[in-house]
Amino acid sequence: MTAGSTQKTELLTRNNALLLLVDHQVGLYTGVRDIDILQLKHNIVGLTRAMLALKVPVVVTTTTEKMWGPLIPELAEVLRGVKTIERTTVNAWHEKRVVDAVKAAGRKNLMVTGISTDVCLALPAIAALADGFQTYAVIDASGGFSQTQVDMGILRMQQAGVVPVGYSNVAVELLADNAAPEAEAVYGALGMPFSGLVFGLKQYFSRS
Repeated sequence: MTAGSTQKTELLTRNNALLLLVDHQVGLYTGVRDIDILQLKHNIVGLTRAMLALKVPVVVTTTTEKMWGPLIPELAEVLRGVKTIERTTVNAWHEKRVVDAVKAAGRKNLMVTGISTDVCLALPAIAALADGFQTYAVIDASGGFSQTQVDMGILRMQQAGVVPVGYSNVAVELLADNAAPEAEAVYGALGMPFSGLVFGLKQYFSRS
């Protein structure tokens, strides 16, 4: 899908989506300026936990760890047992092992997050789109080094046809049903006031 296209994106489901995490590394987090770091960590960890609860595949990549450091420890803890693909390419989609891992999952809808928004998120999201995938940029689970860079990155992605989304939006979209067995885990992962309210309502109606 390109800018101005009439092609409609399909709803995300636990059976057609994949989460691609790009460069959530300790060193890169020190440069993030458009979102509070604690909020960013809350969002990315919550999104990842929700996807794992829904058994959605997660592909993780880092770049040049000797320069930018390892994954942030909060995310590494959640991803124990998930192999990280370290690469040197600026664009994660230019690393064959990353593309192969995504294609092996057999999902055509990619939720992409990255540090930074305008490079580590935007470049693979646009490249994957050109490669036949529909891509969704999870903006509030990503971060950039200035507000201008983030704004330009989002604009560039939108012009290419990438769909901007929020971390809680996609988690709830994939959950789909508040009566699903995974609802408690998903809302617990989101850790937001509204999610507690929704789950409380679910418990209330289940007793009615």
